[in-house]
Amino acid sequence: MTNLLTLSYVKSKETSRFVKFLVVGAAGFGVDFGGFNLFHALGVGPWVAAHIVSAAAPSLATHPEVVEQTLSFCLAVLSNFTWNYLWIYPEARGANQAKKMVKFIAVSVAGLVIGVPVFTVALFAAKGFVATAGLVTVPFNLAGNIALVGRVGVLLFWNFFVNRYWTYHDVARA
Repeated sequence: MTNLLTLSYVKSKETSRFVKFLVVGAAGFGVDFGGFNLFHALGVGPWVAAHIVSAAAPSLATHPEVVEQTLSFCLAVLSNFTWNYLWIYPEARGANQAKKMVKFIAVSVAGLVIGVPVFTVALFAAKGFVATAGLVTVPFNLAGNIALVGRVGVLLFWNFFVNRYWTYHDVARA
Protein backbone atom coordinates (compact mmCIF):
# COMPACT_ATOMS: atom_id res chain seq x y z
CA MET A 1 0.00 0.00 0.00
CA THR A 2 2.83 2.41 0.85
CA ASN A 3 4.47 1.78 -2.53
CA LEU A 4 1.18 2.50 -4.28
CA LEU A 5 0.77 5.79 -2.37
CA THR A 6 4.37 6.77 -3.16
CA LEU A 7 3.88 5.94 -6.84
CA SER A 8 0.65 7.96 -6.87
CA TYR A 9 2.43 10.95 -5.27
CA VAL A 10 5.30 10.76 -7.75
CA LYS A 11 2.88 10.60 -10.69
CA SER A 12 0.93 13.51 -9.24
CA LYS A 13 4.10 15.57 -8.69
CA GLU A 14 5.40 14.89 -12.21
CA THR A 15 1.97 15.50 -13.73
CA SER A 16 1.85 18.82 -11.88
CA ARG A 17 5.32 19.69 -13.23
CA PHE A 18 4.23 18.83 -16.77
CA VAL A 19 1.10 20.98 -16.44
CA LYS A 20 3.24 23.87 -15.13
CA PHE A 21 5.64 23.24 -18.02
CA LEU A 22 2.70 23.56 -20.45
CA VAL A 23 1.69 26.88 -18.83
CA VAL A 24 5.28 28.17 -18.96
CA GLY A 25 5.56 26.85 -22.50
CA ALA A 26 2.39 28.73 -23.45
CA ALA A 27 3.87 31.91 -21.98
CA GLY A 28 7.13 31.20 -23.80
CA PHE A 29 5.15 30.67 -26.99
CA GLY A 30 3.54 34.08 -26.38
CA VAL A 31 6.99 35.62 -26.03
CA ASP A 32 8.21 33.74 -29.11
CA PHE A 33 5.08 34.50 -31.15
CA GLY A 34 4.90 38.14 -30.01
CA GLY A 35 8.61 38.70 -30.55
CA PHE A 36 8.48 37.08 -33.97
CA ASN A 37 5.60 39.31 -35.07
CA LEU A 38 7.13 42.43 -33.53
CA PHE A 39 10.50 41.76 -35.20
CA HIS A 40 8.70 41.12 -38.49
CA ALA A 41 6.65 44.32 -38.22
CA LEU A 42 9.79 46.33 -37.43
CA GLY A 43 11.74 44.79 -40.32
CA VAL A 44 14.39 43.33 -38.01
CA GLY A 45 14.91 40.16 -40.08
CA PRO A 46 15.82 41.91 -43.34
CA TRP A 47 18.05 44.40 -41.51
CA VAL A 48 19.93 41.68 -39.58
CA ALA A 49 20.20 39.52 -42.70
CA ALA A 50 21.61 42.42 -44.71
CA HIS A 51 23.93 43.97 -42.11
CA ILE A 52 25.05 41.23 -39.74
CA VAL A 53 24.73 37.73 -41.19
CA SER A 54 24.86 38.42 -44.94
CA ALA A 55 28.47 37.25 -45.34
CA ALA A 56 28.03 34.10 -43.24
CA ALA A 57 24.60 33.09 -44.53
CA PRO A 58 23.57 35.02 -47.66
CA SER A 59 20.43 32.89 -48.11
CA LEU A 60 18.96 34.51 -44.98
CA ALA A 61 18.50 37.74 -46.96
CA THR A 62 15.69 35.98 -48.84
CA HIS A 63 14.32 34.33 -45.66
CA PRO A 64 14.30 37.05 -42.98
CA GLU A 65 11.65 35.10 -41.05
CA VAL A 66 14.34 32.61 -40.03
CA VAL A 67 16.33 35.45 -38.42
CA GLU A 68 13.20 36.83 -36.71
CA GLN A 69 12.24 33.37 -35.47
CA THR A 70 15.71 32.76 -34.08
CA LEU A 71 15.73 36.06 -32.18
CA SER A 72 12.25 35.52 -30.76
CA PHE A 73 13.23 31.98 -29.78
CA CYS A 74 16.15 33.37 -27.74
CA LEU A 75 13.79 35.68 -25.84
CA ALA A 76 11.49 32.74 -25.12
CA VAL A 77 14.41 30.66 -23.79
CA LEU A 78 15.27 33.38 -21.27
CA SER A 79 11.63 33.65 -20.21
CA ASN A 80 11.26 29.89 -19.87
CA PHE A 81 14.44 29.47 -17.82
CA THR A 82 13.26 32.17 -15.43
CA TRP A 83 9.88 30.46 -14.93
CA ASN A 84 11.50 27.04 -14.55
CA TYR A 85 13.63 28.55 -11.78
CA LEU A 86 10.75 30.36 -10.08
CA TRP A 87 7.85 27.95 -10.46
CA ILE A 88 8.44 24.51 -11.99
CA TYR A 89 11.61 23.53 -10.11
CA PRO A 90 11.79 25.73 -6.99
CA GLU A 91 13.58 22.83 -5.26
CA ALA A 92 16.57 23.51 -7.53
CA ARG A 93 17.12 27.08 -6.36
CA GLY A 94 19.96 26.02 -4.08
CA ALA A 95 21.80 24.41 -7.00
CA ASN A 96 24.38 26.11 -9.18
CA GLN A 97 22.10 28.21 -11.39
CA ALA A 98 24.87 29.08 -13.84
CA LYS A 99 25.36 25.36 -14.50
CA LYS A 100 21.61 24.84 -14.84
CA MET A 101 21.36 27.79 -17.23
CA VAL A 102 24.18 26.42 -19.38
CA LYS A 103 22.39 23.06 -19.56
CA PHE A 104 19.04 24.73 -20.25
CA ILE A 105 20.58 26.82 -23.02
CA ALA A 106 22.30 23.72 -24.46
CA VAL A 107 18.95 21.91 -24.58
CA SER A 108 17.38 25.00 -26.15
CA VAL A 109 20.16 25.36 -28.73
CA ALA A 110 19.80 21.68 -29.61
CA GLY A 111 16.08 22.43 -29.92
CA LEU A 112 16.94 25.36 -32.18
CA VAL A 113 19.12 23.09 -34.31
CA ILE A 114 16.17 20.72 -34.58
CA GLY A 115 13.62 23.54 -34.86
CA VAL A 116 15.15 25.76 -37.55
CA PRO A 117 14.98 23.07 -40.25
CA VAL A 118 11.47 22.16 -39.08
CA PHE A 119 10.50 25.84 -39.21
CA THR A 120 12.12 26.29 -42.63
CA VAL A 121 10.33 23.30 -44.17
CA ALA A 122 7.06 24.31 -42.51
CA LEU A 123 7.53 27.88 -43.78
CA PHE A 124 8.01 26.64 -47.34
CA ALA A 125 4.84 24.52 -47.08
CA ALA A 126 2.89 27.28 -45.33
CA LYS A 127 3.84 29.87 -47.97
CA GLY A 128 2.46 27.52 -50.61
CA PHE A 129 -0.73 27.00 -48.61
CA VAL A 130 -1.18 30.74 -47.97
CA ALA A 131 -0.66 31.51 -51.67
CA THR A 132 -3.02 28.74 -52.80
CA ALA A 133 -5.68 29.85 -50.31
CA GLY A 134 -5.40 33.45 -51.56
CA LEU A 135 -4.34 34.73 -48.12
CA VAL A 136 -1.16 36.52 -49.21
CA THR A 137 -2.69 39.91 -48.44
CA VAL A 138 -3.38 39.08 -44.78
CA PRO A 139 -1.79 41.98 -42.86
CA PHE A 140 0.51 39.77 -40.76
CA ASN A 141 2.93 36.99 -41.59
CA LEU A 142 0.44 34.10 -41.69
CA ALA A 143 2.88 31.61 -43.24
CA GLY A 144 5.53 32.44 -40.64
CA ASN A 145 3.06 31.99 -37.80
CA ILE A 146 1.86 28.64 -39.16
CA ALA A 147 5.48 27.49 -39.39
CA LEU A 148 6.15 28.69 -35.85
CA VAL A 149 3.26 26.59 -34.50
CA GLY A 150 4.73 23.56 -36.30
CA ARG A 151 8.14 24.12 -34.72
CA VAL A 152 6.68 24.52 -31.24
CA GLY A 153 4.69 21.31 -31.61
CA VAL A 154 7.81 19.36 -32.48
CA LEU A 155 9.91 20.81 -29.66
CA LEU A 156 7.36 20.56 -26.84
CA PHE A 157 8.28 17.06 -25.73
CA TRP A 158 11.99 17.42 -26.49
CA ASN A 159 12.28 20.40 -24.15
CA PHE A 160 10.30 18.89 -21.29
CA PHE A 161 11.92 15.49 -21.16
CA VAL A 162 15.52 16.49 -21.82
CA ASN A 163 15.36 19.29 -19.26
CA ARG A 164 13.60 17.06 -16.72
CA TYR A 165 16.09 14.21 -17.00
CA TRP A 166 19.29 16.20 -17.62
CA THR A 167 19.04 19.83 -16.48
CA TYR A 168 16.86 19.07 -13.45
CA HIS A 169 17.86 15.45 -12.86
CA ASP A 170 18.81 16.37 -9.27
CA VAL A 171 15.25 17.38 -8.36
CA ALA A 172 13.57 14.48 -6.59
CA ARG A 173 10.56 12.94 -8.24
CA ALA A 174 8.90 12.23 -4.92
